[in-house]
Amino acid sequence: LYILDEPTIGLHQRDNQRLIDTLLRLRDLGNTLIVVEHDAQTLLSADWIVDLGPGAGIHGGSIVAEGTPSMILTHPDSLTGAYLSGRLRIPLRPHKREGNGHFLVLRGARKHNLKHIDVRFPLGKFIVITGVSGSGKSSLLTDLLYPAILEGMGKRVPREKDFDSIEGLEHIDKVILIDQGPIGRTPRSNPATYTGLYSLVRDIFASLPESRARGYTPGRFSFNVSGGRCEHCKGDGTIRIEMHFLPDVFVTCEVCKGKRFNRETLDIRYKGKNIHEVLEMTVEEAREFFGSHPRLVEKLDTLLSVGLGYIKLGQSALTFSGGEAQRIKLSLELSRKSTGRTLYILDEPTTGLHFADVKMLLEVLNRLVDRGNTVILIEHQLDVIKQADWIIDLGPEGGDEGGWIVGEGTPEEVAARSNSHTAIYLRSVMQERE
Repeated sequence: LYILDEPTIGLHQRDNQRLIDTLLRLRDLGNTLIVVEHDAQTLLSADWIVDLGPGAGIHGGSIVAEGTPSMILTHPDSLTGAYLSGRLRIPLRPHKREGNGHFLVLRGARKHNLKHIDVRFPLGKFIVITGVSGSGKSSLLTDLLYPAILEGMGKRVPREKDFDSIEGLEHIDKVILIDQGPIGRTPRSNPATYTGLYSLVRDIFASLPESRARGYTPGRFSFNVSGGRCEHCKGDGTIRIEMHFLPDVFVTCEVCKGKRFNRETLDIRYKGKNIHEVLEMTVEEAREFFGSHPRLVEKLDTLLSVGLGYIKLGQSALTFSGGEAQRIKLSLELSRKSTGRTLYILDEPTTGLHFADVKMLLEVLNRLVDRGNTVILIEHQLDVIKQADWIIDLGPEGGDEGGWIVGEGTPEEVAARSNSHTAIYLRSVMQERE
């Protein structure tokens, strides 16, 4: 029995097929393979699919459909089947953005296998870097361009001199890398604290008549400072037990029973709820509960817009998947006042995302670009690539045979290339234009 968790992560469609052929050979030898996957090629190659849902978080956990791929494709309740069959799809954008006319130009890029190339990034557009695995995409974007911009903006970045020059920095005011790393590294970190909405919640509780009578300030409702928190667990709600040679174990605090606060703090209630009960609310529930507070509603709406209505306000940062953490970070960016001159960098943001989540992510990224900002990302997902305003395709192969620009331009222009592996697969999805 072989168990694989999203083995196609980071793989180009050409490499996907090679992986699928290997998995099928293992099956043909009499073995059983259980694979967690979102990739359409892999799903359609399966003998049996178990589709969970219908939603995520508290809205999931049920078997929606199971059977052969053909059975899933026709199942009326399967969202996965609807996308695989084409009943639902991520459409091509009818018009490509013109951008703002300015370019970011990296000259003489030679990091790892990059072949001393000059790369132009048109600003004010949605840019996707493509290419087979090992062609130099991450070397170009996260290992070279991102630190080069930081250095050009006066930040101290230790690195080798692996490019000649960078031009056009005067046309952007900041660069933000939005990765799939956790939003915090302790149980006290959560969506409410990360997005800033918890400060607003604490202000509401501190303004209540009973709080004022007791002399409670917003700090009383923080689990990061002494006073209102449970001192036994220091506001974590859990106690960490070190296991030395094994991973540490977290057990629920026996004093506060996981509620994080002491009894006096929990006595204060707003609309019948204490601070712990508010943190246990999902974003959807909190949106209704705090409907009369515009600033809170604005932040909650951004979380809803990235498809995270099911997460709890006080849910530990350690429990989120990479995709969820990335969308929380995107919601924070959406809630900020836009200057229209920000550059956002993402490395394979669709990792671990279902088709429906990819559609939602694209809507968020397009909103950032529609404000005048620039988004540059590395991606293999064809539904994302076809939405780009501009594609930079690296290759032609991986390793020493990669590191060249084999195509750049609109999706239509790159799909017409004859020397690109990406073009072969992109042409098939470009034919889906409605």
